[in-house]
Amino acid sequence: MSIPPQFRPDGTFTIVQFTDLHVGGGRTELDARTLALTERIIETERPDLAVYSGDMLYGKETAEPVATLRRIVEAAERREVPFAVIFGNHDAEGGATREELLEGIASCRMSLAEAGPADIHGVGNYVIAVKASAQAGPAALLYLFDSGDMAPASVGGYAWIRPDQVNWYRRESNRFQRRHGALPSLAFFHIPLPEFREAWKSGQAAGIRQEDECCPRLNSGLFAAMLESGNMIGAFAGHDHDNDYVGSVHGIRLGYGRVAGYGGYGSLQRGARIIRLLEGRSHFRTWIRLDDGSKVSHESRE
Repeated sequence: MSIPPQFRPDGTFTIVQFTDLHVGGGRTELDARTLALTERIIETERPDLAVYSGDMLYGKETAEPVATLRRIVEAAERREVPFAVIFGNHDAEGGATREELLEGIASCRMSLAEAGPADIHGVGNYVIAVKASAQAGPAALLYLFDSGDMAPASVGGYAWIRPDQVNWYRRESNRFQRRHGALPSLAFFHIPLPEFREAWKSGQAAGIRQEDECCPRLNSGLFAAMLESGNMIGAFAGHDHDNDYVGSVHGIRLGYGRVAGYGGYGSLQRGARIIRLLEGRSHFRTWIRLDDGSKVSHESRE
């Protein structure tokens, strides 16, 4: 278990989001390019936290899923960058359950990943409190959700974050607010919420949309809960490899990571999303760092 993450003395806290790496399946050259990308971007950005936001593994063709996941997080582990993991719809297809995958990285010194409450849906619903730069208490919160995989056949499409997960979020948000006041918060999950469509339709989004949002067909109310909390400032997903936009809905910025994996589908140049929190402010900066080293600004046009 890593030490708790903390804002730097200059009041910044930088997160790199790696999504949809799709490592495994015996495609050695593509996997090597993907892992090298994570190495380069961590070296360039020097983040305070790495979030692996699902579909780290290729799926059914991944022969040794636990060992492969450990290889993926090694870039952060070796550089002493704390990291968090949430699962996507493909990660548990290769013969290891979510529980087994999480247990496989539990011994990693820099891991912040947790299974979360056993009495709600999913494996990997947890909160990371980011400590203030010069005080003992937290200055920001990061909520991580297991967005599941496939919906029941009677509904079709992808899974939705379940009501018991939404209720868990409400309880945690209220608990922190009672103890520490309103803290700027971010959320991470793999499958985008239906409200992502509204973020693009607003006409104020920055970035690329080359495919329809593969959101769940049911809306379970997580966005409403985040809005009602009054302190959620941004939420980030993966899943749709040809999208990387960031927009805003009712004051909450909704964004995609940039696909990182060379083994997955999609025409976008591979890279990662960078999110920089600013201590004491309900605002963050964000951009895309591409594999060739270039930087793409993603401040929405608000």
